[in-house]
Amino acid sequence: MLIMELIVKLREMTGAGIVDCRNALKESENNIDRACKYLREKGLASVIKKAGRATKQGLIYSYIHGDGVLGVLVEVNCETDFVAKTQDYKTLVKEIAMQIAAVAPVYVSRQQIPASVIEAEQKIYKTLLREEGKPEQVWDKIIDGKIEKFYSQVCLYDQIYIRDASGKETIRDLVSKTIVKTGENIVIKKFARFKLGEE
Repeated sequence: MLIMELIVKLREMTGAGIVDCRNALKESENNIDRACKYLREKGLASVIKKAGRATKQGLIYSYIHGDGVLGVLVEVNCETDFVAKTQDYKTLVKEIAMQIAAVAPVYVSRQQIPASVIEAEQKIYKTLLREEGKPEQVWDKIIDGKIEKFYSQVCLYDQIYIRDASGKETIRDLVSKTIVKTGENIVIKKFARFKLGEE
């Protein structure tokens, strides 16, 4: 495969810029899988660097589904109104709203979960493990795994993205990709989900 074809393929797979794709391929001796890994690692470092930057611009987006029986309001913040007007950003916000509609998270992130909720979950798991007769020395490891699963069900950032065919990409990964593309910090601030007749 020609280098330009590899660059195009890598761009489609990662959303990275041409120069970054060329450099990644050079670093990985034109191995597309290693180049993807290189870009992910580079992108993650870039995302971590941007995480502390203020996000006071963005969009409040509304999504209505099924002839008005389900609705979502979500606020997603970025650093500048320029990025808030880009197609990449608008697409991300829409996808987040659709995720909320489809999967009904309770919290934006695990940091928002009250300690009392986590303690109640742990108590339930301990009771179940005791009833199953599991040895106490393995309880902590099993409970940690169950709490991680709990996060993936109730926290928006930890949920698997509904459009990801591999079943591995989380909403956090989706946001991180857009941070890399736009060069700005992006934060899901808050959301509300309404379902007709639901208490």
